[in-house]
Amino acid sequence: MATPSTIPTHKRSRELFVRLSAYLTILVALVVALFPVYWIAANSFKFDIDIFAVPPEWLPRHPTLKHYDEAFVQRPFLRYALNSFLVAMGTTIVSVSFGTMAGYALARFSYPWQWRKQISFWILSTRMMPPIVSIIPLYLFFNYFDMLNTKSALIIAYTAFNLPFATWMMKSYFQDLPVELEEAAIVDGDTRWGAFLHVALPLARPGLAATAIFCLIISWNEFLLSLIITLTEQSQTLPIGIAGRVTQYKTYWGEISAAGFMACVPIVIFAFIVQKHLVRGLSLGAVKG
Repeated sequence: MATPSTIPTHKRSRELFVRLSAYLTILVALVVALFPVYWIAANSFKFDIDIFAVPPEWLPRHPTLKHYDEAFVQRPFLRYALNSFLVAMGTTIVSVSFGTMAGYALARFSYPWQWRKQISFWILSTRMMPPIVSIIPLYLFFNYFDMLNTKSALIIAYTAFNLPFATWMMKSYFQDLPVELEEAAIVDGDTRWGAFLHVALPLARPGLAATAIFCLIISWNEFLLSLIITLTEQSQTLPIGIAGRVTQYKTYWGEISAAGFMACVPIVIFAFIVQKHLVRGLSLGAVKG
């Protein structure tokens, strides 16, 4: 076994250079990814005149909660946030529930005439369609059933776009699980449904976490469908409320920064809660087609 003293100097130097390069790359990536969040947070505590100061103020010299008061007390941003939370959670629960069952059926059941591949491709192909193409049909559909300006309409619309992703991702994950465990449960007297609930589903928790976080992020940040389907404060989501502070006469950057920073918090908290399952779910369930 080689010891540090027996490794040639040039080889140790090369390994040190590779390691330092990797750390530097990670540091640069973190700065690029986190700086916008930091800048929004810093601007949310500045007065309007300080936001556009030259040179820029990297730290608020005179911190203020003025913009948070304007956003969450004087304006209904809490209502927007609650609407986003209800719509995102409802969409995630429905999409993951149906996507899990559909993915399991595609991964485990046999179909005649290679229908499995055709169905799987059809499900995946729906993700290729730009959401804007479906705006007019969705608007007419919800208008006919008197569902415009409702959170139920948003949940249905978001589920239509999240369900194919959830189905495909869970199908890939179930294909990675050994089918022998479920067969053993069935031999021991369990039903197919029982084997799914008691064996496959517990093993699929990492895949469920990864699918749920993506569905939640997509639903939480969605803008276009919410802009068309909802027109009232009682039904609009947080992205629409934030965009509404860009008016014809003025852009309220302080309120936008305060609301934007607070909009990041729920997603970050949820990601931390499921992080132990998230990486494993992405590395196992999403790498096979």
